[in-house]
Amino acid sequence: METAIGVFGSRERAEEAFKELLKQHVPEESIVFLTRSESEAMSFGKGLGEYAGGFLGGAVGATAGCVGATLALIPGFGQVFALGVGGAALLGYLGSRAGGSLAKSITEEPGAPKPASSEKWGEEGAHLLEVLKQGRSVIVIRTEFRDVAAAASGVLDRMGLGMQAPPATKSQTSTRQDGDVAIIDARGRIAFGEGTTNLRETIAGLVANGTRKVVLNFREVDYVDSSGMGEIVRSHLALRKQGGQLKLASLSKMVSELLQATSMNKVFDIQPDEASAVRSFREAGLGVSAG
Repeated sequence: METAIGVFGSRERAEEAFKELLKQHVPEESIVFLTRSESEAMSFGKGLGEYAGGFLGGAVGATAGCVGATLALIPGFGQVFALGVGGAALLGYLGSRAGGSLAKSITEEPGAPKPASSEKWGEEGAHLLEVLKQGRSVIVIRTEFRDVAAAASGVLDRMGLGMQAPPATKSQTSTRQDGDVAIIDARGRIAFGEGTTNLRETIAGLVANGTRKVVLNFREVDYVDSSGMGEIVRSHLALRKQGGQLKLASLSKMVSELLQATSMNKVFDIQPDEASAVRSFREAGLGVSAG
């Protein structure tokens, strides 16, 4: 499954991106919009539901002239709306036990929607909750088709709060050990295609071998796109689900600015360098042995 994440500073820009995704033949069911604002969710749902209904000619999910919504109420955080056919599925992917589908779209019910459940999201959902907490809106694309992922990534990179792509560089990853901490040296781009595939395969191999402590070294990474961001989040989730942790280290100025602009710097444990990342595992009492 390919995942791409686009972060937006305004609903209007996210709405433009949604429309462009449809024009690029990204299926409606692969697109989910996340927001904390009820008014923003209602405005987004109404506008895009009407647009999608006309653009898709009455496809499933757009026939009523609305975009369906799922609502989760998270103790200590508040409400989160997931708009789109795949909203409930996305909440499940994030580890949520909250959020069942509402009987009707919030765009059909002008009053405040009632949550399907008030159970707490699992820790796995914290990565996007942190971004939403900073006042951003998020579009998440999940698809099994690489051509769809490529088209979606292009739109999100162009219209979201991303970074300008430098000249193409080859993507590579290599792994080494420092005690029981695995160091992944990434080089070039963590971007759709080779970059995301390399990272995914590397993390999968480490998890399969029982590795639970991983440092992703960005020292030679010059670009991260929306698919790369999605893959880093997936890596974070894969390790968390196995009781492990991913730390990021040695971010370049460009990558650091990207994470700050998208508020993703609130999501990950970011260390200034590799030595600090390894030391932080030891200081946390996670049993890092000397290499």
